[in-house]
Amino acid sequence: MATQKPSRTPAEIEDIILRKIFLVTLVDSMENDSRIVYLEMTAAEILSEGKELKLSRDLMERIIIDRLSGSFLPPSLHFSTYSIPIDARNPDMFPNHDMNKSNVSPLLPLLFSEVGGSIDGFGGSSSGTSGPPGFVEEFFRDADYDSIEPVLKQLYEDLRGSVLKVSALGNFQQPLRALLLLVNYPVGAKALASAMQLKLFLVELEAMEPVSFLVEIVLFVLIDGCLLYCQPTVLLYSVNSRPADLLSSFTTIKTVMNNLYDGLAEVLMCLLKNTNTRENVLEYLAEVINKNSSRGHLQVDPLSCASSGMFVNLSAVMLRLCEPFLDANLTKRDKIDPKYVFYGNRLEMRGLTALHASSEEVSEWFDSNTAKVDTSTNTGEGQNRLLQSQEATSSGSNAIEPSLQNNPVSRSSEKSKYTFICECFFMTARVLNLGLLKAFSDFKHLVQDISRCEDTLSSFKAMQEQAPSPQLQQDISRLEKEIELYSQEKLCYEAQILRDGGILQRALSYYRLMVIWLVGLAGGFKMPLPPTCPKEFASMPEHFVEDAMELLIFASRIPRALDGVMLDDFMNFIIMFMASPEYIRNPYLRAKMVEVLNCWMPRRSGSKTTETLFEGHQLSLEYLVKNLLKLYVDIEFTGSHTQFYDKFNIRHNIAELLEYLWQVPSHRNVWRKIAKEEEKGVYLNFLNFLINDSIYLLDESLNKILEHKELEAEMSNTVEWERRPAQERQERTRLFQSQENIIRIDMKLANEDVSMLAFTSEQITAPFLLAEMVERVASMLNYFLLQLVGPQRKSLSLKDPEKYEFRPKLLLKQIVNIYVNLAKGDKENIFPQAIIRDGRSYNEQLFDAAADVLRRIGEDSRVIQEFVELGRKAKIAASEAMDVEAALGDIPDEFLDPIQYTLMRDPVILPSSKVIVDRPVIQRHLLSDGTDPFNRSQLTADMLIPDVELKARIEEFIKSQELKRRESLSMQNAKATIQPTDTTALID
Repeated sequence: MATQKPSRTPAEIEDIILRKIFLVTLVDSMENDSRIVYLEMTAAEILSEGKELKLSRDLMERIIIDRLSGSFLPPSLHFSTYSIPIDARNPDMFPNHDMNKSNVSPLLPLLFSEVGGSIDGFGGSSSGTSGPPGFVEEFFRDADYDSIEPVLKQLYEDLRGSVLKVSALGNFQQPLRALLLLVNYPVGAKALASAMQLKLFLVELEAMEPVSFLVEIVLFVLIDGCLLYCQPTVLLYSVNSRPADLLSSFTTIKTVMNNLYDGLAEVLMCLLKNTNTRENVLEYLAEVINKNSSRGHLQVDPLSCASSGMFVNLSAVMLRLCEPFLDANLTKRDKIDPKYVFYGNRLEMRGLTALHASSEEVSEWFDSNTAKVDTSTNTGEGQNRLLQSQEATSSGSNAIEPSLQNNPVSRSSEKSKYTFICECFFMTARVLNLGLLKAFSDFKHLVQDISRCEDTLSSFKAMQEQAPSPQLQQDISRLEKEIELYSQEKLCYEAQILRDGGILQRALSYYRLMVIWLVGLAGGFKMPLPPTCPKEFASMPEHFVEDAMELLIFASRIPRALDGVMLDDFMNFIIMFMASPEYIRNPYLRAKMVEVLNCWMPRRSGSKTTETLFEGHQLSLEYLVKNLLKLYVDIEFTGSHTQFYDKFNIRHNIAELLEYLWQVPSHRNVWRKIAKEEEKGVYLNFLNFLINDSIYLLDESLNKILEHKELEAEMSNTVEWERRPAQERQERTRLFQSQENIIRIDMKLANEDVSMLAFTSEQITAPFLLAEMVERVASMLNYFLLQLVGPQRKSLSLKDPEKYEFRPKLLLKQIVNIYVNLAKGDKENIFPQAIIRDGRSYNEQLFDAAADVLRRIGEDSRVIQEFVELGRKAKIAASEAMDVEAALGDIPDEFLDPIQYTLMRDPVILPSSKVIVDRPVIQRHLLSDGTDPFNRSQLTADMLIPDVELKARIEEFIKSQELKRRESLSMQNAKATIQPTDTTALID
């Protein structure tokens, strides 16, 4: 029969349970477990009171104090449910208690245990550190804030320290989850927000690099914020890695960084949902943005502002916060109030360059409307705003709860005036400008630096072959190292940005909202635009549009980055504003829109989606050609000191687009219609600048070819070349390579311009033959013909002409086709006369020489025949012109145009200078320069005053001279008739 266990009293049972929980005893050597502590002093006190040495609930306060006050606590940190709260919340009660020699809060290992994982490397042990189930939740859920705030402050500092030990590719998930766990408790969120409000962790704001509490903990920038600018040892790859290894590394990094972004967004969302922390978080974010506004400058002092990595991370997080109002229909865009830019006192935005308004206009508008702003948040309007904001944020999987809205009673009037959607929208715009878009710009400059270094390296190696020197070898070694470092940095950008389709897609969704919202300020998607730009639109920061365009350009160059993106709204925006200086003042910003379209051309994008934008988009079909032609003209005068050279690059993009559109029948028909309706308007201006550019570019190219051949001859004379000093040879080699680049670029641009003249003149001839244009066109063609088939054509031969984009045979064909096209459209036979009036380049023998070359290179025989016929007509016109000139004799000076010194046919008076000039001559001048050439005052064609009296006198002079010529001819004919009769008579 089994022995029955002795029964225990309730007091004995209670004693056993409490001993096991608290690992203490009141009886010495009662337990063999080394973890159990003998409370000798407490035992003595109990015996002196005549009580039994058993643990009970009545004794627990004394037991716990004794347990925590002694120096016998083992370092294993196995705390009970009751011991930790008293110790942690009142750490100053036990100053002699060395319970954690690493100065890490005993709560940190419990937090890590709660979220999973160990705490190796974070100041504690990893073996079995855990608390009772539900302990952490109970500890923070019901805690008194005033007593626990110091504990949380220390805990956050410890968490911050743990993050500093993690690399950009390390295990940050555990501290991130621990942070999220903390901020989900009201006391944890409040403590963090309080720290933000008091800026306890910011370094000096005069040189703010906010690698601070918020940045290192809430934003988890990790070392320098991301992969950008981090040490190569952090990378999983190098520039010499195999493509497969690189791809694997990119995938890993993309996954890691997106996990980071998701965690950060969740932390911030949690803080923003809490009414007690929201305002502090928004204030802190605004201060980070404002203090780093210098990141938007061309040159950034890295010591005075935050790193690129930090702002790229913040960009990714802010885009995630925007997701609830980036639905396909953008139904919440009416919550974005443009007045935030002027009256919101959180972000500093009024000093930013505006789309059209000057700073004075913005200030004037702001000052005149300040008094009208209702700053009371207790009014019905204020309450309605809050309700609207709550509704706006209640939808979507990640939507912010209604509690996220500002409390109209407790918040300041200006801060509570705007919905969270409004605040988030503008904060994101600023963060993207200083972060993601700045990273794009840095990446572009990095690629340019690599290209320049590679070109210089190639030059140095060529020079080293020609004239070896130790200094050159040092320069070569230095450049090779620079290129390797630059290439590593380039891979970092590629890993974090170029390969992350998610951040690009989110940014594109955000900027789609931006352009739709801006169009709403201008009256909606409709053309033509209202003649007066609304002040709200005119005063919006210019970078809103510039950033959108830069993102589109960047994304367009990454394969498949635009897949699934709704581009129609971007297309509408570009077409509406690219040729509207009344809305967007900066011509370079409007030119950037053309760059976007250039990236979208089907032959470049390889996408059916972009093809539809050009060939099936209503606004595109109606306005694209017209606006491109207008911008081509407008870009002549940008106001920049570099405008002369800038215009060629911009017009290059426009020319490529126009060439593509000409091949689309619907666009070509619109083009022809514009040329007819705007014959003496924008189209004539376009044609004038196209001709000017063609002449300049081709002339520069041909002259540079002659210089280049001389230099080439110098270098090919090896004996003489080797005798020259090494430094001179290096300088001449640099010049040679520089000339190569200039010739190649200028020839490429010239080819485009001549090509456009050729294919448009086939169907549009009238503008070329206008009185103010025809002589300019004829002179251009004659000059090109002289260069290509004249006496010096052999001097233009190059060893490798294709290398310089120099294609003389094609150029000649195009020039001849323009001649023939204009001759076909010349119904009044004015073109041959214009050809022979060019005294500089015209030579009747050039037409025969050109025809011979055309036959040899296989040009269409019909074209050759028509060209030869035009040459014959020009020869006849030249003969007739000589007779007329002879007949006119000495022309009075008052009948001569003071600019061209030719006989005026339609004299006009310039209103300002009162000078009399020939109308076609001054009209030709006004096509390029809208000023009086004699005093630079403003002048337009409609300001010209006809000089009727002088015109009548000129016509009378011509008639009288013609009459004299006829009389002279009549007398000569009469003499010729009489002479044979008289001779016969004499013979007879």
